[in-house]
Amino acid sequence: QVQLVESGGGLVQAGGSLRLSCAASGRTFRTYAVGWFRQAPGKEREFVAAISGLGTNTDFADSVKGRFTISRDNAKNTVSLQMNSLKPEDTAVYYCAADSWRSIVNTTPNYWGQGTQVTVSS
Repeated sequence: QVQLVESGGGLVQAGGSLRLSCAASGRTFRTYAVGWFRQAPGKEREFVAAISGLGTNTDFADSVKGRFTISRDNAKNTVSLQMNSLKPEDTAVYYCAADSWRSIVNTTPNYWGQGTQVTVSS
């Protein structure tokens, strides 16, 4: 089992950057793929980005490709989402989640953080 805590959200102007972090508990963190998801008001939660357990594979939603990067430091049990060139439509609550790669890309992971708010003003 793994527990996840997100941080780094906030208010930023369009075109700006934010870096989200996901801190995980557990000694087997490297065995979990980690994904970032987001949910805007009135919309369903959607996949944003994923990284495999050893960081060798990544995947991104088309809407964030070229603007967001994902990385992990298994020694520190953390995963980061660097968000550049932010747009107002990126405004949402961002969640990190952990599970198998298949569960992440199918948007059905078992372990979720509590979320962090990202607001991009125009």
